[in-house]
Formats: sequence, structure tokens, C-alpha cells
Amino acid sequence: MRAIAAKTVVSLREKPSERVCLDDELLYGMTGEILEEIPGGEPVKWVKLRTEYRYEAYCKREDLIADKARVERWQQGHIGTVMRPLVDVLSEPRVQGLCMESVPMGGRLLELGEVPDREGWIQVELADGRRGYTRSSFLGPCYRKPFTEDEEAFRSRLVELAKKYMDTQYRWGGKSPLGIDCSGLTSMCYMLCGVTIYRNARIMDGFPIKEIEEQEKKPGDLLYFPGHVAMYMGEDRYIHSTGKSGSDGVTVNSLNPAHRDFRPDLREKLEHVGSLFPLGPV
Repeated sequence: MRAIAAKTVVSLREKPSERVCLDDELLYGMTGEILEEIPGGEPVKWVKLRTEYRYEAYCKREDLIADKARVERWQQGHIGTVMRPLVDVLSEPRVQGLCMESVPMGGRLLELGEVPDREGWIQVELADGRRGYTRSSFLGPCYRKPFTEDEEAFRSRLVELAKKYMDTQYRWGGKSPLGIDCSGLTSMCYMLCGVTIYRNARIMDGFPIKEIEEQEKKPGDLLYFPGHVAMYMGEDRYIHSTGKSGSDGVTVNSLNPAHRDFRPDLREKLEHVGSLFPLGPV
């Protein structure tokens, strides 16, 4: 049974309990497949969910819309992706409208069309069928395949997307501008470019990132450390989300000891470098 995330951020956990730490997040409008309804659990019902990127975890049933007609409409409609840190869906096409829902970057809305006589506004539909409005400039395409075959353009967009999360607080299991972890950052940047990579901080068979030699690394490639992943930016620098005290979130560091932002503790632990390129089937 398919379902739509109907909350700003849906918490996904390793076990069906609020007492275990966050494992991942499903952002508003993303879809997944309910694999199992967990018996009991009153007053909170839990389900086991498989995300579009093949990650399995548990979430509260109340955070999802699983009505078949709604899901079909969502999947068949024109979906836009939120490209600002947090976007409000308003009751009217004007800034004075009431906030109906807030959607983080990477979340999705069903686009219904530009609003006549209200330049820059678009009508959208929420997961539960309510209709509202937001700025058309806040939305971008929802890519289901690589947005371009131009390697340089692809690499450049990956790095620019990562920069949009700068200074976001570190959140274990997070993947939005409200809080994000290392693999949440890298996987979201690739997802926003139309490519699904493994959600956690390692190279995994069945996903398109392949190991390359360190000297071959280019912007957009991934640096893997024990339990940690970063995106290479070029000129020896990388961007990552780190819980290290003093950084506390998305920041830029260097592999070069001559740079002020050098992280010796990571440089000496670099295990693998991974790349999507040359771009093949994904």
C-alpha cells in the first residue's frame, strides 16, 4: 500500500517506538510503501515503511495519507519540489494568507497551476486534498532521473545544493534544513538532482556510487570516513554535516594541512572516495 508523508517531517525509526533515536526522515509529500501494520501500539499505531530510496524503518500511521485515490492523484499529477529552506502553503495567494502547512526543502507539493492576475503565485494541493497557494519561485522540478547528462553541470549543481544547507544544525537521522546528518545531506543533494544513492555513510552495492582513486576526485564526489560521509567541493575542501563541537552542523573543512579549516582527525581516517561518474544507469 502506497502512502504520502503528510507532516512537515515524518520521523522514521529503527523500531516502532518513540523511545529509540531517529533513523531517517520522510519529508512532506514524499511517498513510501507500507509493508506492515504493527499490531497493538495504542494509542499510537505504527507501520513499517519502505521509502522510494529503498530504506526501511517505522513511523506513526497518523503521519501518512494512504487513501488509494489520493495517492494515485499524487503520483499522476505534476509534482513540484520545495527549493527554499522552509515554505508555507497559504490559504490565499497573498502574504496575509493563513499558513496551512509548512514544507521543508526537498518536500513535495502537487502543482495545480499559476494563479490568474496574481503574478508569481501558484495554486498547490496538499497530501490530504486541501488547496492553497505559494510562490511559484519556491518550487522546482521533481526529478525522477538525472536532470542532465552534462557532467560538469551535474557536479556544479550538487555542490550548490549542498551549500544551501550551510549552518543547518546537526540532527542524527535528519535530512532537512530543520536538522540534517552527514548522509542526509549527501543523499538529499543527489535526490534533488534525480539520482538515488544509499542513505547511509557507505558505498553500497545496488546503488550508483562507485569507488574511485582519491587522486581522481572532483566536485560532487563523496568522501567516506568511518561512519561519516562528506561531499568534495574542489581545491581540497569538502562540505559535510558534523556533530563535532564548534561546528554543530553543515560546515566546510579541508583536506589540506595548510588550510585554516583543516580537520586532521578526518584526513587521517579517509577510507574511500565514491563517484557517480561516468554517469551510467541509475
